[in-house]
Amino acid sequence: MPQKTTKFIFVTGGVVSGLGKGVASASIGALMENRGLKISMLKMDPYINVDPGTMNPYQHGEVFVTDDGTESDLDLGHYERFTSVSMSATNNCTTGQVYDTVIGKERRGEYLGKTVQVIPHVTDEIKSRIYRAAKDVDVCIIEVGGTIGDIEGLHFIEAIRQMRTDVGTENSLFIHLTLVPFIKAVGEMKTKPTQHSVKALREFGIQPDIILCRCEQPLEKDLKDKIALFCSTSKDTVFDCPDVDTIYAVPAMLKEQGLDDKVAEKLNIWSRASELEPWREVVQTLRNPKNAAKIGVVGKYVHLIDSYKSLHEALLHGGLASGGCVELVYVDSESLESGDPGMLAEVDGILVPGGFGERGTEGKIQAVRYARENRVPIFGICLGLQMMVIEFARHVAGLDRANSTEFDASTPYPVIDLMESQRGVANKGATMRLGAYPCRLVPGSKAQQAYQNQDISERHRHRYEVNNDFRAQLVEKGLMFSGLSPDQQLVEMCEIADHPWFVGCQFHPEFKSKPFLPHPLFAAFVKAASENKK
Repeated sequence: MPQKTTKFIFVTGGVVSGLGKGVASASIGALMENRGLKISMLKMDPYINVDPGTMNPYQHGEVFVTDDGTESDLDLGHYERFTSVSMSATNNCTTGQVYDTVIGKERRGEYLGKTVQVIPHVTDEIKSRIYRAAKDVDVCIIEVGGTIGDIEGLHFIEAIRQMRTDVGTENSLFIHLTLVPFIKAVGEMKTKPTQHSVKALREFGIQPDIILCRCEQPLEKDLKDKIALFCSTSKDTVFDCPDVDTIYAVPAMLKEQGLDDKVAEKLNIWSRASELEPWREVVQTLRNPKNAAKIGVVGKYVHLIDSYKSLHEALLHGGLASGGCVELVYVDSESLESGDPGMLAEVDGILVPGGFGERGTEGKIQAVRYARENRVPIFGICLGLQMMVIEFARHVAGLDRANSTEFDASTPYPVIDLMESQRGVANKGATMRLGAYPCRLVPGSKAQQAYQNQDISERHRHRYEVNNDFRAQLVEKGLMFSGLSPDQQLVEMCEIADHPWFVGCQFHPEFKSKPFLPHPLFAAFVKAASENKK
């Protein structure tokens, strides 16, 4: 258990999912860190999967990957982008992990013959994970996934209820994010959903200390007073979170209402005042860009934009690097499989993201061919790099029917193949090449010029690699492998030297991009796209 001086902030959500608990939690983290406090964050997810790694992106959105190879919830991406904290396995907890640990202990006889129950065994395991995430920090912010009343999240709610008894009211704070909808038919904002949400939370033994109200527009004072009255809290603890044009406006918006001061007061925290001028500058640039580039994202999960959340943000950061912005156009790769790339004619740059499975791959290859032949800047990530290699092999190196063995086991030219360590792997969860690995860049290459460094480290999430049997043949035809593992055995980056920007990477650079520190590859790609502006 951490020292008593550690403060705990628990963020819950009510009424509906998708209100933005992750952004709200990350913004609170940014405010607390900006006050000079050392923070940590934890996302608790109620699903029974051990991690989201085996989920379809349409089920859960993006899978975020940390340096230590943890496949985690996408909200950890918000945490890293909004704060300086580097996430790891200790920052994401799922019901699957908790029950897996508890059942393992029971099988080993660690409960001394006791009947294993949700209380205290499951809740104790949850609390131990909270304490682990809070080690050696001033403030730990814990986001509880799901919505109040969901049966699958009750063990998390009970655990945080117990935490108040364990650490005391002076060291714990409950923040509840809820919905105040605008009913168009009557022209009014309604507080009843919030009242019922807080009532449900109180039925589980938790009285929120602060209420954050998601709404389409700022709340009038009388509505805030009404919420305070019916939710048994003081008027100065009700804050609104109206819709904004960019999530990076949220920290400053909450600070202007005095949220961080109220949190500090409630938790008896003595610290400097927060200063958010860099956040305001980011928002100012996004709202008043010097230039703009239209980027076409050719993917297979484009009908759920959260599937590419980190990618979306990294592209915005790339625009910020040159004082501009990007306009994103999401293109379903299956729609390109007819061979007509006309929908790409209006974009300034093309990005081909990662993915799994054969669906839509031929459309991605068509997009790569269009960009290569028309000298349109293109950036391929993970599967995107593999599509670049396949397209080049087919249409430049003359290797007809070149493919990945993931999509065609009988291809005569398997330019993309399974890693040797992946052959025969039966368990699909957490068995890919995951986490941070080193890479050495070729001096003078576009990749090395972007990084301004020769040795880099980036995060991976894949099973297949460029087949070394074909590397020499592809290099002879003009494809440069500009980034390799230190032992030269694994291809990490590729490019075409005489193309404005034809660059692919096997890793996921989007996971390390921040608004104040745009990833160099995204900055260079967006710059190339801006120079190609239609």
